[in-house]
Amino acid sequence: MAGLSSPGVGSGLDINSLVSKLMDVERQPITALDKKEADYQAKITAYGTLKGGMSSLQTAVRGLVSPSAFNSYKATAGDATVVSASTSSIAKAASYSVEVINLAQVHKISSIAQTDPTSAVGTGTLTIDFGTYDSGGNSFSVNSQKTAKTITIGDNDSSLNGIRDAINNANAGVTASIVNDGSGYRLTISSNEAGVENSLRIMVDEGTGGTNTNLTGLSQLAYDPEAVANSGKNMSQTQEAKSASVKIDGLTITKPTNTITDAIQGVTLNLLKANVGAATTLTVARDTAGVKTAVEGFVKSYNDLAATIQTLGGYDAKTQKGGLLLGDTTLRSVQAQLRSLINQRLDDSGSGLSTISEIGVSFQRDGTLAINSTKLDAVLADSTKNVGSIFSTMGNASDSLVSYAGSTSYTKTGTYGLVLTQIGTRGTAVGQTPVGLTTTISSSNNQLTLSVDGTSATVTLNAGDYSAETLAAEVQARINSDTTLSALGKQVSVTQSGGTLTLTSNKYGSTSSVEVSGGSAAGTLFGSTLSTTGMDVAGTIGGIGATGSGQVLTATGDASGLQLLISGGTAAAAGTARGTVSFSMGIAYQLDQALGNMLASTGTLANKTNGISSTIKDIDSRREVLNKRLADVEARYRKQFNALDSLVASMQQTSTYLTQQLDNLPGVTRTK
Repeated sequence: MAGLSSPGVGSGLDINSLVSKLMDVERQPITALDKKEADYQAKITAYGTLKGGMSSLQTAVRGLVSPSAFNSYKATAGDATVVSASTSSIAKAASYSVEVINLAQVHKISSIAQTDPTSAVGTGTLTIDFGTYDSGGNSFSVNSQKTAKTITIGDNDSSLNGIRDAINNANAGVTASIVNDGSGYRLTISSNEAGVENSLRIMVDEGTGGTNTNLTGLSQLAYDPEAVANSGKNMSQTQEAKSASVKIDGLTITKPTNTITDAIQGVTLNLLKANVGAATTLTVARDTAGVKTAVEGFVKSYNDLAATIQTLGGYDAKTQKGGLLLGDTTLRSVQAQLRSLINQRLDDSGSGLSTISEIGVSFQRDGTLAINSTKLDAVLADSTKNVGSIFSTMGNASDSLVSYAGSTSYTKTGTYGLVLTQIGTRGTAVGQTPVGLTTTISSSNNQLTLSVDGTSATVTLNAGDYSAETLAAEVQARINSDTTLSALGKQVSVTQSGGTLTLTSNKYGSTSSVEVSGGSAAGTLFGSTLSTTGMDVAGTIGGIGATGSGQVLTATGDASGLQLLISGGTAAAAGTARGTVSFSMGIAYQLDQALGNMLASTGTLANKTNGISSTIKDIDSRREVLNKRLADVEARYRKQFNALDSLVASMQQTSTYLTQQLDNLPGVTRTK
């Protein structure tokens, strides 16, 4: 059995303590590596904090990059109880007089009273369709854009309750309900859509020998406006169908709903109540509050980043401690680049502004930004100044009918002359024979076949007597409600002059066209037509030929990718510039690009942290090598001390033996 041993037992030496203290000295290089690693890990954390601040700034900056952020408008009504409005990016500043003549409302009819809603009324079929009554309410023109719905009423559905459920389950475009008005239970039927063209007609077929017009059986629910009361017109009208009618700047506009999207460019109106004789003012103005909020958000995010940079790279005299990145060149480079971009001049903005200080934003002595709200408000209210050009990538044209539509990363800043040799036009079809003062449309002349921008369709006009003006409106309504055309976004406007009708595509350019190819209404409306295809805008930007598509002109050369929307005017003579366009890349755009590059996986910060991570890996490798060497050193120390322990123990044993032998010699007396 192997014996147990403990270092130093034989000699009395504290070998473990001696080896431990020697190894503490040997481990000093590893301790130094550990400190270095801790410092590098702290720097990686510091760079992570810096990246977080930069990402927050980039988020704030992106709220100012798009030109649309500075081109938003709001619409405010003088009397908010009459009309409310919302705007889109194409709205323009203006003021309008709005007088709501009447609101659109749905058509409602009700049956005669029944004592019990569960008792049988009758069986047969109900055919529900929609159309327009004449001014006297005695004739009916079918709405060709709505399909009639026939509903079968069987024995199980013959009560008022059953008929109500059968109508609602048929999805016929109406809603049925039962109301007890005190005299009995009445079935009410309401059109789901407002407008005079959605008035109701209900025809009854009892199918078993019963009549369709009397007041017995299912015929009680007949409602034919061309019949007489209690003989086919058996239900009562409780609410007349009406279209919305509103005067905007004195022009009367009629629509089937109270939401009007196409009366004012870029503005959606929601009519709330009539205000006949008391017009209210609708003001469309630039939404400066949103811009101010975005600028304030940008300043706050920059100041938060500036505070982070100060903490990471500054020196606290009170604590006599520096930040984790004190003296770091990357940190200083980031700070310097951002300040340089913010402080730059944009001489090609063409907006009456060239520096951020001109809008009330400036650097303070401590490196933060401050806002002079009074100055910013004044600039935002000045229609001759465009704050957007300071922040976003934008073009500003001297011609009010020319607007910036886009650019690419290849577009160079500068001011470019604009020459137009062709204005973008729309395709038209012009009638060659005027219509009369009154035109009658019936089943014999109500079909029109045409193509709009290359897509063919056949539409059916509603029967009736029309003036040239109302006929133009009817033709336009029927074409624009055609599902084939509307699904592709293809529409036309129809106008008349002296009785001559003109169809114009809403699209601009060489693919814009309107052609009438036939149908029973073609001769009545036009006689024949002369069609003209639209043309693309053409011209030069900066003296170099540009590419036209519709109303958009796209530059080549130094201005490559610059897109201009030419919304009107006339073409200048060849070689004569129609104003200039100034293009600049704003501060927010440049900051977004710079921050994106810095924060990218191959950017400045990533390269820095990758380098530190590589150094930490090298430290780990060196530590591993040192740990192996220290294990060998400790083993050697222990071997040497164990040998010394054995030697000392042996010497002690020899000393003890000699002492004992000397003590046993005759005549030897030991002095104690």
